[in-house]
Amino acid sequence: MFKVAALVSFAILAQHVSAVAVWGQCGGIGYNGDTKCDAGSTCVYSNDWYSQCLPGAAPTTTPQPPITTPTTPPPTSAPTTPPPTSTGTGLDAKMKAKGKKYFGSCADSNTLNIAANVAVLKSDFGQVTPENSMKWDATENSRGSFTFSGADTLVNWAVSNGKMIRGHTLVWHSQLPGWVSSIGDKATLTSVIQNHITNVAGRYKGKLYVDGDPGTSLTHCIFSEILNEDGSLRSSVFSNVLGESFVTIAFTAARSTDPSAKLYINDYNLDSNNAKVQGMVSLVKRINAGTKYIDGIGTQMHLEANGAGGAQAALTALASSGVSEVAITELDIKSASTNDYTTVVKACLAVSQCVGITTWGVSDVNSWRSGNTPLLFDNNYRPKAAYNAVITALS
Repeated sequence: MFKVAALVSFAILAQHVSAVAVWGQCGGIGYNGDTKCDAGSTCVYSNDWYSQCLPGAAPTTTPQPPITTPTTPPPTSAPTTPPPTSTGTGLDAKMKAKGKKYFGSCADSNTLNIAANVAVLKSDFGQVTPENSMKWDATENSRGSFTFSGADTLVNWAVSNGKMIRGHTLVWHSQLPGWVSSIGDKATLTSVIQNHITNVAGRYKGKLYVDGDPGTSLTHCIFSEILNEDGSLRSSVFSNVLGESFVTIAFTAARSTDPSAKLYINDYNLDSNNAKVQGMVSLVKRINAGTKYIDGIGTQMHLEANGAGGAQAALTALASSGVSEVAITELDIKSASTNDYTTVVKACLAVSQCVGITTWGVSDVNSWRSGNTPLLFDNNYRPKAAYNAVITALS
């Protein structure tokens, strides 16, 4: 009798230990872990790819679909069928009503695992940019060996939720594996750049939708941060080995891989009509002098407080390079004042080539500048005064 009781007690203990802690994942396509949450929390469906243990009882509105293990593996690339129409009615809907393409945010697996973050993405944002999952160290950390699990998670979530996607970033001097940084031979580096772009850009070729138009692929940020503050070319393995020709090499590879994609070059401190902006304009004009390789220029706009005054002048100058599009690609503003945010939004509205704005995150709690409280939603995902001001500006 004692042995039976001990076995029963052990079984109960084992069941408790294996339960998922609050905020943990408890279901979704491809998930093979435990589906039972700790006492006091309930497994709540977020999307087909993710369910999460949230505090409290089960919702009484929409019941969670049964969690099953799929008989076929999840898709390793984006589906080829058109995505559902976005149900967002906030920032994105109002931005589109002004004739622009999107109001977006960055995301990745870490934030797609947060139900509150997902809810805001669905309601207010129409485009997502992978924060880290498409960078070189995440996709090709070892030469010729590609990993797409993080990028696929973002792409599949976006497509299933009717969101546009901006690829970010194919070539960057940072988050670069050591094996790339150590290359000193021109032919080798050229081949490595071409192979990397062919594999990463090619994975999603023609399988995504921009503005719901069939046959249009995602927007790719090919280069990020290749200029110094004076507008000259930044020292990196790419420029040191290949000179300025690495820009044409990369854009040629991207255009060949996905002819329908919009190809961007992107940098920070393009926030006023300064020397760096003029350097970018000159670079793009040189690269596009014969064949037009570069479709758009992205200005990140990681701004300090009261730093938005030059935004419209910067966008106007960048557009003068002859590109068809400019965009604000990583917006966050220290202290998130209403005046700063509305100044940036109005700047984009005033420049016809400005197609959209991407904030670098949804909530302050997940921002890379969290101590500066730079985003439109606070640590609890509640809209801040700046959010309401932007909604008003877009209305």
